[in-house]
Amino acid sequence: MNTRRVRWGALLLTARGLAAGSLAAGVFAAAGSSFAATPSYAPVVAGHPLQFPADYGSHPQFRNEWWYVTGWLTTAHGEPLGFQITFFRTKPAVEENNPSAFAPHQLLIAHCAISDPKRGRLWQDQRIRRAGLGLAEASAGDTHVWIDRWSLERSAGSYAARIDAEDFSLDLNLAETQSVLLNGESGFSRKGPAAGAASYYYSLPHLRVAGTVARRGATDQVTGEAWLDHEWSSEYLDAEAAGWDWIGINLDDGAALMAFRIRGTQGTQSLPRWAGGTLRTADGQVQVLTPTDVEFRDSRRWTSPRTQITYPVEWQIRAGSRVLELVPLLDDQENDTRLSSGAIYWEGAVQVFDRRRLVGRGYLEMTGYGERLRLR
Repeated sequence: MNTRRVRWGALLLTARGLAAGSLAAGVFAAAGSSFAATPSYAPVVAGHPLQFPADYGSHPQFRNEWWYVTGWLTTAHGEPLGFQITFFRTKPAVEENNPSAFAPHQLLIAHCAISDPKRGRLWQDQRIRRAGLGLAEASAGDTHVWIDRWSLERSAGSYAARIDAEDFSLDLNLAETQSVLLNGESGFSRKGPAAGAASYYYSLPHLRVAGTVARRGATDQVTGEAWLDHEWSSEYLDAEAAGWDWIGINLDDGAALMAFRIRGTQGTQSLPRWAGGTLRTADGQVQVLTPTDVEFRDSRRWTSPRTQITYPVEWQIRAGSRVLELVPLLDDQENDTRLSSGAIYWEGAVQVFDRRRLVGRGYLEMTGYGERLRLR
């Protein structure tokens, strides 16, 4: 029996079932049920202070949220690997007063991938579940998000990430070495010209990583360094946005850089609709980067043999007074997550150079290149 095919089939049926559940809830409301209530989402507003540890946890009143860990690992044999683990929480447009335990009031989605240059491939897997029923949950108060045997949990200044995927697994401890980096204006991060297009957003750069990675039953001890993002919003992209380009970079001197640009819709995809970022220097000074401080200029492109989508995989990035070049660990780091989030995107490990001198490592994410990104 093809186990992989069976499990993917089950995942597809789950995704379809969740969609059907949302549709059924809508029909039930339209029939005049007293359960009907227009879903409401909390707004992101400037000046709202983030509070920890509470804001490490889930914010179910907002439409979208994600915890996102990326990093570089080295095996005991000196083999470099990239990895990304992402948990998404989304609040669908389901009647809030529906008392059914099966109503998908909250959905959880997870993606995981290992960039493996020695084998020239990207190991990837995904999950989707409705929250509750002992299947999945995103806890408030501190980070603890899980789907089946996939989990990310924070305790005493470190994170435990455990992923049991189709033909690979990760069991990692990620220890904090630096303080929280608040992005934008004290954690309020604009994502477009309209005031509502914004998120609450913080990062934890330079996480010290130790643990194990298994690929098809062969387990390696690994060490490395990672970056964690946590972001929540109710209106992340406006109607004129097609997708984004994002980087999270751990620089070798202890500095950290996050930068992004939001691209316009069809016909203006190469034009930035918004941009921003945060640069923290090695001595702890923080510079908030405005749209005029950030420029993404691609220098080489790669076309996926599977989807025929073309991505810029080498970049020159201007962030304030710094100009950096990004080179991928391998070109093929395309993630196909249509069975869960509905998106195809490029997300991968990159080396960072300053005038041809290696100065750091991080991750690059590019969305909306095949078609406009639509967040669930």
